[in-house]
Amino acid sequence: MDSLFSPLWLSIQLATITTVLLLAIATPIAWWLAQSESRWKPLIQTIVAMPIVLPPTVMGFYLLILLGPAGALGSWWVDLTGSALTFSFAGLVIASCIYSLPFAVQPLSVAFESLGRTKLEAAWTLGASRTDAFFTVAVPLSLRGYLGAVVLSFAHTLGEFGVVLMVGGNIPGETRVVSIAIYDQVESLNYAAAHQLSALLLIVAFGALLAMFFVNRRWRR
Repeated sequence: MDSLFSPLWLSIQLATITTVLLLAIATPIAWWLAQSESRWKPLIQTIVAMPIVLPPTVMGFYLLILLGPAGALGSWWVDLTGSALTFSFAGLVIASCIYSLPFAVQPLSVAFESLGRTKLEAAWTLGASRTDAFFTVAVPLSLRGYLGAVVLSFAHTLGEFGVVLMVGGNIPGETRVVSIAIYDQVESLNYAAAHQLSALLLIVAFGALLAMFFVNRRWRR
């Protein structure tokens, strides 16, 4: 049983860390996209949304090059730590943040756009700085967007297969997440173990989505 829960626990750790980091990364990007009138905005929107349309193998291949010992980011990491980013948990976190970025940015961007400028301008008129107005007005009024970003980022990272396989490989206890473990069990014709892992992942994903829709319904009321 430990061998079954270990990949799930590793996946939950990966999804949790990735989600927390994505909230910090996606918030300023989403705010800029919601407020900016720059001519570069369509280009940034396209770059952020690319992981949605790119096949996981394509994204995984380029991330493998980027994070590899000879890559731009991977070589810097090797010089800093003496270890490679590829086939490591740290590499999985970076790859997951890049691949799940649009699932955090888009709900936040929609929430920020729906605010309009009236409430922010009222806060500015009352003496609040732009930073104060963001944290005291924009963030509290965008909690539904944050909830959507958390659930979508967590669920997407939890179920990802192609990117994590190419960047992290299949190292037990290190990079063998639940989606890869399911594939291994199916490949070895161990359908009973594959069913158990799939059921666990299904329950976790269903619970996360159910919680989001339940909270959204309460907020609407």
